[in-house]
Amino acid sequence: MRRILVIDDDLETCNFLTEIFSEEGWSVSSGQTAEAARAAVEKERFDLIVSDINLGGRTNGVALLKEFKAITPGSEVILISGFGTLETAVEAVREGAFDYISKPFNVNAVIATARRALKGRDISEPAAVLMKEHGEASGLVGHSSRMIELYKEIALVAPSRSTVLITGESGTGKELVARALHRNSPRAASAFVAVNCGAITETLLESELFGHVKGSFTGAVGDKRGLFEEAEGGTILLDEIGETTLALQVKLLRVLQESEVRRVGSARSTRIDARVLAATNRDLEREVKEGRFREDLFYRLSVVTLRVPSLRERAEDLPLLAAHALKHARDAGARATTISEEALAMLGQYDWPGNVRELENTIEHAALYARGSLITPDDLPEKIRKRGRDVERASKTQSLYEDLPTLDELERRYLIHVLQSVGGSRTRAAEVMAIDRRTLYRMAERYGINLKETAE
Repeated sequence: MRRILVIDDDLETCNFLTEIFSEEGWSVSSGQTAEAARAAVEKERFDLIVSDINLGGRTNGVALLKEFKAITPGSEVILISGFGTLETAVEAVREGAFDYISKPFNVNAVIATARRALKGRDISEPAAVLMKEHGEASGLVGHSSRMIELYKEIALVAPSRSTVLITGESGTGKELVARALHRNSPRAASAFVAVNCGAITETLLESELFGHVKGSFTGAVGDKRGLFEEAEGGTILLDEIGETTLALQVKLLRVLQESEVRRVGSARSTRIDARVLAATNRDLEREVKEGRFREDLFYRLSVVTLRVPSLRERAEDLPLLAAHALKHARDAGARATTISEEALAMLGQYDWPGNVRELENTIEHAALYARGSLITPDDLPEKIRKRGRDVERASKTQSLYEDLPTLDELERRYLIHVLQSVGGSRTRAAEVMAIDRRTLYRMAERYGINLKETAE
């Protein structure tokens, strides 16, 4: 029988996990403190340990993870948290956690993860190589399940040198993901170079990426290293890769295949060692089908694909993101220090087509316009307030009319009333309603009414 240890300072969570694991036929022990966890693993061997990260006190789940791996290296460990961050996910993976899941739980997902762990499929192995520590925050903010999944993917992919395609709508934070991949990789001490492929003409972009030699074109007064060479030993991000021309895509494909570049005007190639990341808000598979993007380059770039969720898909992160943006606004000199509940509710009613970037700009606007330390709905941009008014108006309209019956309901009630008034006589009911009996039968069948004739 498989033995599982559950550690969580919340008794309700302990009981919940114990119940669902026991229903799988596993033997489950539980505890609510780090001390209870240590005592349990020293006393007996567990196949799987499921521990909350935030246990309270001086010891957290990651610190316990290190102790578990030292005391019982054969046990798999799953960490759980309601406040996940990229840094925690990276640390958890580095220290050998099997997986990292978020609250609130999806029961089926928790059971499936536990089953995988018990089968010995160690998904953390690809990320087991040492990743360089870095003191700066990632800039990625959010504790939603979608973001925690992204944090785990970054933690697993960062140590490799594989190319990564980062997709997502404009403003979701694709460059932050790229920087996080670089910062948590063995290349972190070397350069991170980002280039917006959509902001430069094809001729200039080729020179920027690959460099040029003196005299290769008008204005080329000397030799110049390209961005691929500048990223030597580090990482290069090709942002808005979907904006490149087919001609340039051919040259990029050669760089990926051969790991070398040729400066514009030169006959000699230069070897490079730079990890390539690419980002786009376009559907590149559709671009390939429509002939606007090379299929071979797409497959070279998308060895791994990370999708950054839109703000609509992680709406529960909005208050945290707003607070984070307000802190930056205060650091820039804004007077506002707090967002009112009414303003926050109004922010939650907006669709955010520009995603996190639009939210950050909105908070900066509101912080500058606030008359005091509190941001109110009046400080928000007009488009946000208009959306709030529209939602409020629709809600009032729905509330006003939600108790009114539909035409079908009125017809059903009328039929019942007539039948009761004529003592259940179908013939008389048809006469009163000025319809034939066949129509009466169809109406009764449609509304589920059992016709019982009491008189003819």
